[in-house]
Amino acid sequence: MILAASMTEMIQNAWPAALLALGLGSLFALILLIASIKLRVVVDPKIEAVHAALPNIDCGACGFAGCGSYAKAVVADPQLLGKCAPGGSDTSNSIAAILNLQMSGSGAALRPIIHCRACEQDKTYFAEYNGIIGCTSANAQPNVQACAYGCLGYGGCVRRCKFDALHMIDGLAVVDYEKCTGCGACVAGCPRELIEMVPFTQEVMMTVACNSKEGGKNTRTFCKVGCIGCGMCVRTSDLFSMENNLARLDFEKYETSEETQTAMDKCPTGNIVFRGKNAPAPRPAGQKPKPASTKKD
Repeated sequence: MILAASMTEMIQNAWPAALLALGLGSLFALILLIASIKLRVVVDPKIEAVHAALPNIDCGACGFAGCGSYAKAVVADPQLLGKCAPGGSDTSNSIAAILNLQMSGSGAALRPIIHCRACEQDKTYFAEYNGIIGCTSANAQPNVQACAYGCLGYGGCVRRCKFDALHMIDGLAVVDYEKCTGCGACVAGCPRELIEMVPFTQEVMMTVACNSKEGGKNTRTFCKVGCIGCGMCVRTSDLFSMENNLARLDFEKYETSEETQTAMDKCPTGNIVFRGKNAPAPRPAGQKPKPASTKKD
């Protein structure tokens, strides 16, 4: 009986406090509900849709802090459309559809090509470099290596890449195109401006893997695989041109053809190579070019 009386008394004393707590909780919930409605930030559904269409890797290739910032900017200014290098044409077309716009041009994804193929054993060195390990520091020293245009091999571009898509192999920067997003961060990491962002109109692109402006005699002395400016490729295909002793390929017009393949096969130093996913290995340094085919009567 005493226990029952105590329980009854406790309940009688507690219910006013419980009722007060319930009332206060309901009041606070109502205040929070009103505040959420009044202070709500309305997000443009187009911004959310554009953000969802982007790769969301926040690489900064577009020039903005991340995909969220770029989504807001491109909705506000459609002239910024097409700046997402990792997404390429597919992403640009998706965003254009969201904004009811029409894309023009090929929209081929940009990927880096390194205009050098000289590994450590292909280069001539005047002295051993023992300074700060970095391409910028090494480039500031005269005669670090005989070729003043080639890859220095100290990984400045590798350290710029956030996606593990660049590696130093035998003293040469090599792109892993399976991992590359096309953000372009590596370009700023090369003091010799060897890296070019190229529209990959084909999965595998042909290129002249050299940036030397030296004459043929010096190039042969300095490097086993450099462009000697012989003009063989120019005479074989009109997609090649020659400027400052250096051959260049027109990437915008490039497509595989018998002429471009012949130019590659005839290159005396094997300097014309393929780059891209599953690209075939270049001709080994020192290996003679393929002989011209002859027709049998």
